[in-house]
Amino acid sequence: MNEKKMTGAENVRWDLSYFYDGIDDPRINRDMADYEAMCRKFRDDYRGRLESRLADAVADYIRIEEMNGKFGFFFLTFSTDTGNDRIKSRMSEIDEKVSRISSENLAFFELEIAKLDEGQIDRQAGSSPLLQKHRPYIRDITRFRQHYLPEIVEEALEKRAPFGAGSWSQFVEEEESTLRFSWEGGERNLTEMLTIISGDPDSDRRAEAMRLVNEGLGGNFARLAAQALYVTAGSKRVNDEDRGYPHSMASRNLSNKLPDAVVEALHQAVRETAVPLAKRYYRLKAEHLGLKTLKWSDRNAPIIFGDSPPIPYEEGKRVVLEATESFSPEMSRLVRRVFDGNFVDAPVGENKSGGAYCANIPIPDKTLPYVMLNYEGTPRDVSTMAHELGHAVHGLLAYEAQGPLMWHAPMAYAETASVFSEMVTYRHMQAKLADRGDDRARLSLAMGFADDIINTVVRQISFSEFEKLLHAAPRRLSVDENVANWRKVTRDFYGQPGEIFTYGDTDHLWSHISHFYRPYYVYSYAVGQLLTASLFATKDRIPDFEAKYLDLLKAGGTKDAVELLQPFGLDPTDQRFWANGIRASLEETVRLAEELTEKVGPAHLINRR
Repeated sequence: MNEKKMTGAENVRWDLSYFYDGIDDPRINRDMADYEAMCRKFRDDYRGRLESRLADAVADYIRIEEMNGKFGFFFLTFSTDTGNDRIKSRMSEIDEKVSRISSENLAFFELEIAKLDEGQIDRQAGSSPLLQKHRPYIRDITRFRQHYLPEIVEEALEKRAPFGAGSWSQFVEEEESTLRFSWEGGERNLTEMLTIISGDPDSDRRAEAMRLVNEGLGGNFARLAAQALYVTAGSKRVNDEDRGYPHSMASRNLSNKLPDAVVEALHQAVRETAVPLAKRYYRLKAEHLGLKTLKWSDRNAPIIFGDSPPIPYEEGKRVVLEATESFSPEMSRLVRRVFDGNFVDAPVGENKSGGAYCANIPIPDKTLPYVMLNYEGTPRDVSTMAHELGHAVHGLLAYEAQGPLMWHAPMAYAETASVFSEMVTYRHMQAKLADRGDDRARLSLAMGFADDIINTVVRQISFSEFEKLLHAAPRRLSVDENVANWRKVTRDFYGQPGEIFTYGDTDHLWSHISHFYRPYYVYSYAVGQLLTASLFATKDRIPDFEAKYLDLLKAGGTKDAVELLQPFGLDPTDQRFWANGIRASLEETVRLAEELTEKVGPAHLINRR
């Protein structure tokens, strides 16, 4: 049995005392009572009066949003202990109370704003700096004007939300956290098994881990996931029809402030430009692994030379701090603030949620940037750390500039700062290795970065295509039908069996993709990657790039993608923009990997010596 190697991340736990001392803290009930009183007073003061009292209403609504943010404590607590029934029960209780209170008292607010004409808004904004500042927030509400339902319906829907499709996704996540796989005399959870698949240097071990994961996800878990996807798709279909959205992606595109044509141009650019580059890269990877055809478990295999010990947590932290400092001292200051404030939860835990995230949670007068990792010391873990800390920087800058109603950028470019942070970290590491003349390490790093780009762009757009099939189905799809759709999109984007990959032990991998419960969230990753690649390519030719980039982050949700990129001379409405982003990121990285391969030679031959 192989012992898990220590990285120093084991005791890096976040501090939630900024919120409460625990789920039984009496301050929770007091805050809930205050929240309810604030919401009731808000309704009594402003319902039917926004044509003359909009500025006062916005000011009070800000305070309500900050109070509501404090209950984010339960999501954070649940993330690190998903098997704890007391936490689940208390979190459900709080969610239901917040949903009931907000639906009864706040549902009118956006509906009445949407009914105001521009003249009424202009007159009030003229005498209120606060309202003038929040014009983008009001504009975004009015963009959805035609899709709102009557107030009584909106109130009923919000009140029922805790018992809807979202509860299914939470249940699937809870069940996923309990999955255990027998591995070399012990037990591993799904996160640990996926790390073996993506990071173990031994092909046979990767393949065996893939077999066990696919087998473990099958059966009851796949049936549960199929039902949860049915509820997600079915509830969305009914909601879209009632609200008058013309197709299943329309509401997401509108919230992302991206025209349908731009989103389709993105998908098309990935199919036409990124897919051939990905295949070119995987042929190079096969050469390094000494294989004619790759197993699917080889897709993220690390290309390493000799032993590759885990990267200690403190070393990964140092790399990210140095990288951000090399680009922007302001970014580095904010990253250090996250570390020093004990906002990071780093270790893999038995009942901890998989993956990673950053939750920027507004509370009165500030936002708290909580970062969850599952750090095991791989180069990809360092990249993930940089990614999530980029989100934290974005949230801190945008919240300070825009406040709780406008800090969050639309999903499509909320990934900009995180991808930018990854790129800065990658370039910094490449430069250090080049100075040392370590071409083998440079090659290994480039191959890993290419893996990440392909996963962010090609993989996520293939997920988007899977969702299109899911949401187009007029009825519940069985496990076998979901498997068939999964096979189709995988082959469409990665080639037919035997062309590059074999696809054994992959049929049930769709069942653990949690983003499918947030319809069409996935294409946002590709937008973030390619938009940022195009942006990054201008870094050395745009005067005052750092200041302009920080201003972009500070804009939060107040601008659309076109407005954000104007200072850099970029136009995301042009299909060539997305293809250029692919070339500036993936093609450049693949070319470097090919050039270094010419110098170094295939890894499998070197490691055999």
